[in-house]
Amino acid sequence: MYVQDLIIIKNLLPVTNAKGKVIITTRDEKVGTGAGRRKPYKLREFTKEESWELLQLEVFEDLDECPEELEDVGKEIAKNCDGLPLTVVVIGGILVSLDAKTRPGVTKFDEWTEVAKDVLRFLQKDKDKLISEVVALSYYILPDELKECLVYMGVFPEDYDIPAWILIRLWIAEGLIEQKKDESLEETADEYLNDLVNRNLLMVSKTNPMGENKICRVHDVIHAFCISKAEEQNLFEEIKPSDKGIFPTPIAAAKKYHRVCFNSKLDKFFDSQGTEYPRVRSFLSFYKDPVKLGKEYNTSIPDNFKLLRVLNSNTIICDVFPPTIDELTHLRYVTLFVDALTTIPESISKLRNLQTFRVDTNSTTVKMDANLWAMLWLRHFKTKATLVLGKQKEGEGGKNLQTLSTLSADSCTETVAKKASNMKELRVRGNLTTLLDGKDNFLRKLICLEKLKLMHVRLGIRLPKTNCFPPNLKRLTLRNTWLEWSDMSILAQIEKLQVLKLKQNAFTGKKWTVSCKFSTLQYLLIAGANLEDWEVSSADHFPRLTCLSIKKCGNLQKIPMELAKKLQKLDIESLSESATASARAIQEEKKIIDQGEQKTRWSSQFQISIN
Repeated sequence: MYVQDLIIIKNLLPVTNAKGKVIITTRDEKVGTGAGRRKPYKLREFTKEESWELLQLEVFEDLDECPEELEDVGKEIAKNCDGLPLTVVVIGGILVSLDAKTRPGVTKFDEWTEVAKDVLRFLQKDKDKLISEVVALSYYILPDELKECLVYMGVFPEDYDIPAWILIRLWIAEGLIEQKKDESLEETADEYLNDLVNRNLLMVSKTNPMGENKICRVHDVIHAFCISKAEEQNLFEEIKPSDKGIFPTPIAAAKKYHRVCFNSKLDKFFDSQGTEYPRVRSFLSFYKDPVKLGKEYNTSIPDNFKLLRVLNSNTIICDVFPPTIDELTHLRYVTLFVDALTTIPESISKLRNLQTFRVDTNSTTVKMDANLWAMLWLRHFKTKATLVLGKQKEGEGGKNLQTLSTLSADSCTETVAKKASNMKELRVRGNLTTLLDGKDNFLRKLICLEKLKLMHVRLGIRLPKTNCFPPNLKRLTLRNTWLEWSDMSILAQIEKLQVLKLKQNAFTGKKWTVSCKFSTLQYLLIAGANLEDWEVSSADHFPRLTCLSIKKCGNLQKIPMELAKKLQKLDIESLSESATASARAIQEEKKIIDQGEQKTRWSSQFQISIN
């Protein structure tokens, strides 16, 4: 059922009929939420055991009828159906059809083993095209902009974990996201992502503390459909060698495709090619394990793909920064991995169209010789190394900058605060003493900042008595700041704070007596602290705290019971026996609270994780 069908049906159903029940099944979560007051019940994927039971029923029409020699391989086939009942049913029909055919010298075990090795290939032999037709039904009702975004998922390898952050930036750089009034490109792209998830066309394998998508995956069945659509549209080409290790001639791909994907040996590809790819706009590599590219290939990508707009190569390890990459003046999106990076060269300033720039490295500190303010359209700059800004020249850039990570504390200057005043996410590492003393008000000037990560590298610091943090800050992470627990009263003054992560000696001291109110805090993480006694006199101190995570706090004696009322999720790791027992006591208390509120099985249930 789809949204338009729901509108018609609801007009035909009598509102006053309290005895009648209507069950609605749909792939679109919007239909489920609009059908009634209760939250929609989401069908989970089958377990391996349930898949095996269904497969037996499809093949043998009963349980426990499978020959013993086929049990192990049958269970492997069921597991490879990835918990999708429709896949199990189709594969069961294919196994039955294989049994009806006899091939000389081929046993039933051999045939089943062949299926177990590549379930997806056998699904394509489904004469009724049952699965592809089911996926097609969902595809054809999508708006055109969502169709493009879905088919684009085919560029990723099978079973690939796709960070939502990267997916959204790729969509933007590829021109798949249209600018909407009063919305940023990122906000629109995030809406598209959520829409595809709600339609069950994308799977979410990991969320952040606020329940937002963090890691996505594409089911094998959906992925195969995306590949077939991409082939129809000449959307991209996966460059891979033949069984003999020979790469195809470049002529066909150069004429047809604007995007090329590499998941095989890149050096052999460059050795076998003697031509440029003038039509290719996107170079995408998604190796599961990083691959090293020799020095002799440092200029191969810029030399062979001169009109690139997208270069996703952070799984390719280079020895030095590619010296001719600044010639790719059309670049909008760049990810690199430079092993021992020391300097980002000034020539990068020429990339005036660059929107996303991410550099991975094994170095701890990198100097930025490039002029940040010359890159007018730069929106996201990320590196895990500490970025030290060199002498920056004048420029009109900075107003589009949303993400800057990881900036040296010494580079947090008045110029940065003024030019990057629209920044939403900032990560800083270094001596934070000056940054947090409140004298220059660097952080307070970042009025759009919503997410802040601070890592201190010296002895402990103290916070000023007045709030020195950005006025619209929602998420704060502290590490190695060695603050005293009394300083928590300053953090409580951050009016919009929703997520607070205290990692590895962020606070020190054996006792924390909560005396202030964290009005908006929804998620709290305490990890690697020497805290022993945590006192909370009333649930009113944390009126909206729904998720609590405590890890590697071996001295903590107990978790305050006063937190139980609003808590929906409790995650603990490496705690003492007494603290673990208090977590179980909270679990029992939640059962009593839930019973008192008469929660149904469709309601959100309390979750506890103990490691």
